[in-house]
Amino acid sequence: MRHKYSPEIQIALRQLFHFYHLNFPEKDKINLANSGFRVFSQFEEDGKILFILACIGIKSYSFIEIGSDDGLNSNCANLALNFGFHGLFIDGNTRSVDRGKYFYQRYPIPFGHKPIFRCAKVTRENINELITASGIKGEVDVMSLDIDGNDYWIWDAITVVSPRMVIIETFINYGLQDLVVPYDPAYSFPGKHPQYHGASPVAMVNLGKKKGYRLVGSNDLGFNFIFLRDDLGKDVIDEVSVESILNHPSVIHEEVDPVVYTFPFVRG
Repeated sequence: MRHKYSPEIQIALRQLFHFYHLNFPEKDKINLANSGFRVFSQFEEDGKILFILACIGIKSYSFIEIGSDDGLNSNCANLALNFGFHGLFIDGNTRSVDRGKYFYQRYPIPFGHKPIFRCAKVTRENINELITASGIKGEVDVMSLDIDGNDYWIWDAITVVSPRMVIIETFINYGLQDLVVPYDPAYSFPGKHPQYHGASPVAMVNLGKKKGYRLVGSNDLGFNFIFLRDDLGKDVIDEVSVESILNHPSVIHEEVDPVVYTFPFVRG
């Protein structure tokens, strides 16, 4: 683990950040689609988050990650450990949260601001209270949301913060249908059916538009969507279509069998 937050890694990441900041106007040479890489994230979200922040700037050095596990195999760990961000990790698994607390307490930078951990099952009814009770409000640079189920409904319910960037999981098996599984505060993955949960990409984009965000990309596998708030970076980071993401070879080659849905849905 130590090599992931070594001085060499931190220097290299800062050099890359400044390179992006100096060169992002040249879209034909450098863009979000080819900026991905992994340090702590599950896939290549770390690189794409870094690129976006270099383009739009860092304001509060803050994050919220909902469904964070231990805060290490996560979309915000790189920001916390290599860029000095502070923020909130929320997860419902007690062992994961305890593991994360143990690690960050031992992280060898005594002046570093330790992240806050909350162990809770997240619902529409408690998410705003969980955030405000942690002392976080207003604008945050990054919010990541991945709870394998009610992601759509939780983002819809959040009102106490205004994330500049949102990374959120969608269920790509729904394709271009506008579908959302009805809200169930007691839901835990995989539920009654492993292919019946979450929200379709189209529904998530519609929610983003309602909340003032545009789709700018995803991880290469196409299910972790990346949104930017509409007042940020329109001249440097273009909006993309759902079709452009679902047509990525990594999505097509999964060859997911079509599912005949007999369960109830709502429209996004």
